[in-house]
Amino acid sequence: MKKTKIILSASVLAIVGFFMIAADHIDAPAVQGGSSDITDFYAFQGENTNNLVFVANVQGLLSPSATGSAMFDEQVLVEFNIDNTGDNVEDLVIQAIPKDGKMYFFGPFAPSQTGITSSISAMNESGYVDITPYGTSSAITASNSGMSFFAGPRDDPFFMDFAQYGAIIGGMATSFNETGSDTFAGTNVMSVVVEVPKAMIGGSGTINTWVESKRKQ
Repeated sequence: MKKTKIILSASVLAIVGFFMIAADHIDAPAVQGGSSDITDFYAFQGENTNNLVFVANVQGLLSPSATGSAMFDEQVLVEFNIDNTGDNVEDLVIQAIPKDGKMYFFGPFAPSQTGITSSISAMNESGYVDITPYGTSSAITASNSGMSFFAGPRDDPFFMDFAQYGAIIGGMATSFNETGSDTFAGTNVMSVVVEVPKAMIGGSGTINTWVESKRKQ
């Protein structure tokens, strides 16, 4: 049974009810522009209301010309953490790591240890999907044991008017404009998506969830 030790690189936190989002564009200098830089985390109820969907976006601010050569880093693990007991400690994790053009998913499973160190075990593999190339007309998805998977480039869905935000912080404006200017328009991200039945998550109906990127050491 092969295990790999992974050390925390960056993280974003959110709490999920039916739909929550956390974003972290531009403001993480230690990882900014790197392959482990998380830009967004989304968690929401699926079209099938018995499922939850988790989305982690990394490598933000990719121009269209740079997206074609952008790749997931095989040394970087994306880990979705799920606390279903309300103590803000992960009870379950879902892991995703790329290898040879595919994204492999593990879990949900109870980790042997919590915090910044993670292990990957083949016995927890739940499925894999071919990474969708940039410019492909339709997304490549895969399903296994009730779970669904996607990995590949996508248009950055997060809307933020950074110029107006700067004006507000600087005291030159008091509110955002309607509709404002989207700072991220025309840029892309690398997305990791997993849809999982709620029955695999457990808990009382409310969970805490956050995502981390962890680099192999």
